[in-house]
Amino acid sequence: MGRVELGEGGKMSRCREDYPEGLEEVEEELQNLDWYHDNLTRHAAEALLLSNGCDGSYLLRKSNEKNNLYSLSVRARDSVKHFHVEYVKSAFKFGFNEFSSVKDLVNHFANQPLIGSETGTLIVLKHPYPRKVEEPSIYESVRVHTAMQTGKTENDLVPNAPSLGTKEGYLIKQGKIVKNWKTRWFTLHRNELKYFKDQTATEPIRALDLTECSAVQFDYSQEKVNCFCLVFPLRTYYLCAKTGVEADEWIKILRWKLSQIRKQLEHRSATLTP
Repeated sequence: MGRVELGEGGKMSRCREDYPEGLEEVEEELQNLDWYHDNLTRHAAEALLLSNGCDGSYLLRKSNEKNNLYSLSVRARDSVKHFHVEYVKSAFKFGFNEFSSVKDLVNHFANQPLIGSETGTLIVLKHPYPRKVEEPSIYESVRVHTAMQTGKTENDLVPNAPSLGTKEGYLIKQGKIVKNWKTRWFTLHRNELKYFKDQTATEPIRALDLTECSAVQFDYSQEKVNCFCLVFPLRTYYLCAKTGVEADEWIKILRWKLSQIRKQLEHRSATLTP
């Protein structure tokens, strides 16, 4: 074990002289990688990916075990798996692969590799999770986290990163003509709210363009509880969640979406005004 010394506040930190050769230069490169979260803890990474990521979201962070050890945290459905990435003799070792530079490592992940854990879980690494991203107000803890981060933007992978303003889940929806209620699988991505027959369906029954939605609010006119409605020019959609908390989450994130749409429209109007 390398020699340690006391840092600020009496905390122990490893001496720079204990760093493997070339590691300092590598860490400078990693700071320019948008999905490198530096000293993010294991628990914070799990909370971040479970709250705001999706299946296949991942991030790279520094491990607290050794100076040359990093952790790749990956969301696999409803859990987060952690894998070691080790820097040894001027190369990154990840699984059975070895990469001679940060660029080679990034290119490997850009090709969405398949990774298998010891428990037999297979995960496709699809979405690098960025350090910096605008967030809905319902994610207060993450808001603090991103505000504290610094570093340049990695342009190659950020466009594929999942937006924090995404949500999915089952809701009960009232029919348009026959006013019966049916359970549907809803997905919210960008400015579209889609609903499907169930979670396994590949084609949506309908995609709602939120740029045409004028309001989202709780609704108490129905016999069911935990209901809310989306107001469109030609129709008002009535939806119900299992719990009041879940309904509140949907309302907050949908309202945040509408506010972002209005900001974009106002910005466009301002730039077009002579």
